Amino acid sequence: MTTLTTCIALIRGINVGKARRLAMADLRTLIADCGGNNVRTLLNSGNAVFETADTDVNAWSQRIRTGIEQRAGFSAEVIVMSADNLRCIVNDNPLAEQELDSARYLVAFVADPQILDRLQPLSQNVQAPEQLCVGRYAAYLWCADGIMESKILKPFNKLTGDAATTRNWATVQKLLAMTT
Repeated sequence: MTTLTTCIALIRGINVGKARRLAMADLRTLIADCGGNNVRTLLNSGNAVFETADTDVNAWSQRIRTGIEQRAGFSAEVIVMSADNLRCIVNDNPLAEQELDSARYLVAFVADPQILDRLQPLSQNVQAPEQLCVGRYAAYLWCADGIMESKILKPFNKLTGDAATTRNWATVQKLLAMTT
């Protein structure tokens, strides 16, 4: 019997405004056509949970990226991780002891953890009350005055480019719940 692993796909920058639209039903079909089982999506912002016997997350990222290009006609970065990796990211939460508004608390996911090294100098120069903590597999951003007013997001995005995608803490918790 084949063992299936639960994986999470996070697609960066889709369904924001009128451009780069991809229906979640189409995303579910795309992942299923790539070999994913029990595909489920969360919200309309490119979050999918699926099961697979193929645990090569880089191959999955490429398959989904190619599928989006072929079916939707645009390019989007795709980060795929195992449910175990997501659990590590949640358990490593450096701000777990603080009471934070989950809509203003972001987790930045990267396919290559070396991207996080770029953020170390920035994390030392964040102006309170905002915070940027760099973990082993993700970065954690507290945008105290909200995402639109954040002073840290612009330099963060400049350093990471398309290599990172963020989700708020509430979404991260919902994705984790979908993996069990």
